Amino acid sequence: MVSDRHDERGMAVLKVTDKVTGQRVFIAIGSNLGDRLENCRRAIELITADKKKVALVRRSSFYETEPWGVTGQRTFINLAIEVGTSLSPVALLEFLKSIEVGMGRPPLSIRWGPRLIDLDIIFYGDKILETEYLVIPHPYAHLRAFVLMPLGEIAPDFIHPLLGVKVSELIEAIPDNKGVKKLKVPT
Repeated sequence: MVSDRHDERGMAVLKVTDKVTGQRVFIAIGSNLGDRLENCRRAIELITADKKKVALVRRSSFYETEPWGVTGQRTFINLAIEVGTSLSPVALLEFLKSIEVGMGRPPLSIRWGPRLIDLDIIFYGDKILETEYLVIPHPYAHLRAFVLMPLGEIAPDFIHPLLGVKVSELIEAIPDNKGVKKLKVPT
């Protein structure tokens, strides 16, 4: 997939066809160990290495964010990406988990604790799915400024399939987004 169109940041704007997916798939990426920016950049490279499996449509800026759930740890770098994929939701989850492990994240790590890389499926189109290992939409996405702020940058009008409201409206409803700071670094 090659594009001759670019957005205001110079990012290629890819037209995702039904050969890859008819769904808008959003992944949240975060890191608070090691070189956080490089970890996030490397994760995107690995996710989109095989364009027949996963193709990058757009990505947000980087954000520095306060930890959520477990305090007393280093701040996170977070961003969101939109991708097209030929993988099912479960296959995409398995693929993302293999990248996390390949980058050095232990398969069983402290919930909401420090991590080299964290890759979460936030939305897979308008799918609603609940299995033992995967819940789509992500069950906490609507509560987390560190997910919503980057997502709002690339998909403000995307409608949460369960809540029926736009991402931009979810951002407005967050009681505290002061711990989320957009960084001015190259993506």
